[in-house]
Amino acid sequence: MSWFKRSTAGIRTATANKKEAPDGMWDKCPNCKKPLLNIEQIENKYVCQYCDYHIRIGSAAYFSILFDDNQFTELFPNLTAGDPLNFVDSKPYHERLVESQKKTGLKDALRSGHGKLNGQDIVIACMDFNFIGGSMGSVVGEKIARSIDYCLEHKLPFMLISKSGGARMMEAAFSLMQMAKTSAKLALLSKAQLPYICLLTDPTTGGVTASYAMLGDINIAEPGALIGFAGPRVIKETIKKDLPKGFQTSEFVLEHGFLDFIVDRRQLKDKVSTFLKLVK
Repeated sequence: MSWFKRSTAGIRTATANKKEAPDGMWDKCPNCKKPLLNIEQIENKYVCQYCDYHIRIGSAAYFSILFDDNQFTELFPNLTAGDPLNFVDSKPYHERLVESQKKTGLKDALRSGHGKLNGQDIVIACMDFNFIGGSMGSVVGEKIARSIDYCLEHKLPFMLISKSGGARMMEAAFSLMQMAKTSAKLALLSKAQLPYICLLTDPTTGGVTASYAMLGDINIAEPGALIGFAGPRVIKETIKKDLPKGFQTSEFVLEHGFLDFIVDRRQLKDKVSTFLKLVK
C-alpha cells in the first residue's frame, strides 16, 4: 500500500487560461548565466547582481544613467550615411544600412545629446554596437566633429562613450579619414581648455582605439572591457606566441598605463561629476 496517490481528478488549468511571463521581463547574465529580472537590471545600472558583470548596453541606457532624469536634447539626430562607393559584399551597403536602421531604431552607430549631469551641463556622445558593430563611418565622425563644435560654441565639457569593432570597411578611406578629423577637432577642444572624458566599454577596438577613444583628458573604462587595436587572434598569429592572461582587458590596459582608472557603472555618474567639478 502506497502512502501517497496522485489524484486523477486533480486541478487542471485549461490551456486557454494559462499565463505566460511577458516578453522582456527576464534576461540572463552572459557571464554567470543566472536569470535577471529586467526591472532589477535597470535599477542596478545593467550590472549583474550576482557576479558584477557589466552587461553591454546602448546609448539609450547610458543616457538614462548619466543625464539627470533622462532629460536631454539630442544633437544632429537626422544625419544618415550615404553609399559613396556603391559597396557590395554579401549584400549592398545601402540595404545593410536600411536593415540596421529598422532593427535598432537608430540612424547610425552614434548618438549625441546635451543635458545635465548632477546639475552640470555636458554633451555626451555614445556609440551603439548593435548598429553594424558600432563601426566608425562618416556619420559617426561627423557627429563627433559637430558635437565638439557645439561644445566650443557653448563652452561645454564633452564625454564620449566608445563601443566599436573599428572602422566601417564599407566606406573604406572615408571611414579612416574620421580618425584624423575627430583628432583635429579634439585638439581645438583642448586648446579651448574644455574637458574631454573618454569612457571605453566592451569592446573598443580598431581605428576608434587608435584615435578619439584614447585622447581624453581622462581615459576611463568599465571592468572587463575588451580594449585594443587588432584582435587577440590576429596578434597571436602574427607574433607566434601565446598572449598573457587577461590580455586586452581593461585591467591589463590599466596596468600598462593606457587608462587612468576603471569605474563601476553604478558609480560612473558620480565619478564624472567629481572630475568636472575638479577641472572647473
